[in-house]
Amino acid sequence: MISIGLKKIRPILQFNLRLYQSLSKSTLNEAIEKLKPLKGGHISLVKDEASGIATITLEHAEKKNALSGQMMVEFADIVEDLKLWESGKGLILRGSGDTFCSGGDLNTVKNINNPCDGLLMSTLMHSTLNQLYCLPLVTVTLVHGKAIGGGSELTTATDFRVFSNTGETSFVQGKMGVVTGWGGGTRLVHLLGPRLALYLMTSCKKVSSEEALNIGLSDSTVPVDSRYEDTLNWLHQLIKHDSEVINAMKNIVIGARNLTLEESFLNERTLFSPLWGGPANMRALKKNVKHK
Repeated sequence: MISIGLKKIRPILQFNLRLYQSLSKSTLNEAIEKLKPLKGGHISLVKDEASGIATITLEHAEKKNALSGQMMVEFADIVEDLKLWESGKGLILRGSGDTFCSGGDLNTVKNINNPCDGLLMSTLMHSTLNQLYCLPLVTVTLVHGKAIGGGSELTTATDFRVFSNTGETSFVQGKMGVVTGWGGGTRLVHLLGPRLALYLMTSCKKVSSEEALNIGLSDSTVPVDSRYEDTLNWLHQLIKHDSEVINAMKNIVIGARNLTLEESFLNERTLFSPLWGGPANMRALKKNVKHK
């Protein structure tokens, strides 16, 4: 008899490590040592145990929430924390003030403006955002104000995007003589397909909340004044199930995204079997909720 415990489905599954195995521990540690002294701003994490929803807030409003080196390291630590959150179901990523994120902080950029340090910074942010992308939570970015450059890349690292009426995103890396450095180009292709992704990157086009909804980059638009509350309500509709079920659903999606077809089917069976006859399944059977 095959025995698979419920604990097996909570962590990010083993196959996700394939995304990071090229990122050596020593390189990540070197990146952290280089970036951590570059101060400015803060990233906060609030976990609501009752709802199972966590909120990450970029707090550097005076610099349009641009990420300093210190903030990049904090981001990595926060994602590590969320990987261990067993009761978690959902996550909202947002910026403070009137801007989501304007990319890298200029003071930080000036201190690492050479190819070697750029690679270190890119390696850390790739690792952080890839792991955010693979959290076993339903994740959504609240885009209020501008998401520019690196900020636009952050928006691609969650499952969904909700724009406020004034939300706007633009991949302006080409204007700066570079390309996407935080994995946003690859994720944009996965989101929108190669043709539209290439158009957005080469044109550096400003995409409004209305346009984002039309092209499938945004999943909903909310009023400015109630943007956070409305995003919370939007997310609540997707996480009504037990955390074990939500985690398993997300890991099915991650598997389908990264595994071969046969491996993905095996992963799906492995996630299904401990839930069949489990506590949530038995409660649902007793209540006969299937057709309600």
